[in-house]
Formats: sequence, structure tokens, C-alpha cells
Amino acid sequence: MKRPLAVALTGGIAAGKSEALRSFERHGAATISSDDVVHRLYREDEGLQAALRARWGERVFRDGEVDRAEIGRIVFADRAELAWLEAELHPRVRAATDDWLAAQTADVAVAEIPLLFETGGQDRFDRVVVVTAPPEVRNERRGAVPDREERLVPEEEKVRRADFCYVNDGSLEELDAFVAGVLEELRRS
Repeated sequence: MKRPLAVALTGGIAAGKSEALRSFERHGAATISSDDVVHRLYREDEGLQAALRARWGERVFRDGEVDRAEIGRIVFADRAELAWLEAELHPRVRAATDDWLAAQTADVAVAEIPLLFETGGQDRFDRVVVVTAPPEVRNERRGAVPDREERLVPEEEKVRRADFCYVNDGSLEELDAFVAGVLEELRRS
């Protein structure tokens, strides 16, 4: 069985990665979101849950479930705590994504990975798509998040390293047309 063409989808905060991922799915690509993988790991990975309890205690659990909002308050206030959490999550997310890719039968499989370049994950993929947007558009969509931005690979560098790039400052129809064009090109190659 031929493996699918593995495509990583990345970009800045509030650039439109999730919308692009939905578009890839609408056009027939298999898709997975790292954020969804993290949410599943929080629910199902007992080793991760044990590590969270050992580090932060019961305050990061609510009604038996991981309280992502509380974890966010902790890690975005303290870079050492964020580094610890990422060291726990990234290998698990990578393994889950690799397992998912190995099981795909579609011709193209797209994984949305917000921290693709930051984690050195780009070499696991055949192609990289970057979705970006001007800062004012991103701030309008999500609100300013400068503390998170400063530790990320700059947008210009992501664009330079990508196989495909889209500046997402227009309509959903324009984004969808871009995705359709990328898939057409990928399927021809």
C-alpha cells in the first residue's frame, strides 16, 4: 500500500490554520489537528494525567477532567512551566500523529501543527503549507497575544521555509480556492 503524501499545515496564532484544515478535509484530504490530539491525550493518556498531578496537583483537574484553562494560566505565566508541559506533550503528539499518518489510505494527509518549525517537525513531512495573516487581522480574530508570539519562529522565516504559503486576509472562499489549488498541485506531482 502506498503511503499518502504527508503535508504539514502551520502558521501564526489566529492566521486561519483551522479553517484551512477544514478546507483540506472538504477537498478530500485526510486531516488531523495537533490541538485535537492534545485534547484527546488530556482525556485518555493516564501517564500524562499522572505527570500533571505530580507537577501541579489536583488544581489542574475539574470533575475528573484536565482543566485546560487552569493549565493555560500556569504555563503562560511561567516559561519554565510551559517548557515542562511541552516536554511532556510534544513527544506524545508526535507519536500520535505519526501513528495516524501510518494508518491513512487517502492520497494526501494533512496534519495541522502550530509549532511545526519550533519543534523541528518539518522533516517528517513531504510538504509544508504556511497560512499567515497580517498582525492587525490576527489581533482582530483573536486579540493580541504578544507573550506567545515572541517565542515563535518569525512568520517571514516560516514563509521562507514553506512549499506553499497563503496570506489569509480575505474571504473563506479565497482560502478554500487556495487549498483546492494546493491539493491539485500535490496530486499532480
